[in-house]
Amino acid sequence: MTKTDMVHEQIDTIDTLMAHYVAGSLPEPARVLVRSHLQMKPDNRYLVSSLELLAGEALESTPEAAIADRDQRLAAIFSSMPSASEYHVSKKVANRAPFPQALRDLLGFEAEDVPWRRRLPGFKDYSFDMEGCEVSLMWIRPGRALPAHTHKGLELILILDGAFNDERGRFGPGDISIADETVEHRPVAEKARPCIAFAVSDGPVKLTGSLRQMIGDLIG
Repeated sequence: MTKTDMVHEQIDTIDTLMAHYVAGSLPEPARVLVRSHLQMKPDNRYLVSSLELLAGEALESTPEAAIADRDQRLAAIFSSMPSASEYHVSKKVANRAPFPQALRDLLGFEAEDVPWRRRLPGFKDYSFDMEGCEVSLMWIRPGRALPAHTHKGLELILILDGAFNDERGRFGPGDISIADETVEHRPVAEKARPCIAFAVSDGPVKLTGSLRQMIGDLIG
């Protein structure tokens, strides 16, 4: 089992991530990432609603003496779930820009105003620390491969625009990549357009692969 600073249980599937979101156990940047995903794609909204319903029923069936401060606990569980009106507004906005409303609220600026910093040829980012996590926006040139690596912790990546492919498959707009120390991958941005992504991680990456490939990927 992988234990991280982001949550103290293993997160290796989207369903598990959604469950932690409903439970309110994710740090704020990870909650924003999931909320942005839900604003971009409707697929998991029904799952989240069902989990909320189950959580509410479980609380209702628990003996009253064991749920003192019931209202506060319910508020903690449901606070991370956007309202239907937020979904409606953000869907309109998503048609105009790659940043969903939840992400713009966190960052405080629009997609065209990102203060990018060039890290490698064909790779730019904007990063900061928040609640024990490294939070970053990434811009990857079309066709560019990132160096093969694994993770010393948990990494969540939400694709905002474009797409990348790795050993697990394709990740396009609204998709979430979940990676930890069990995942070794080499993301490659698709050639049609730059890949722009929002990432939250609680541990550094560890480069893998051959020295020749690593040098080639670093050079870009």
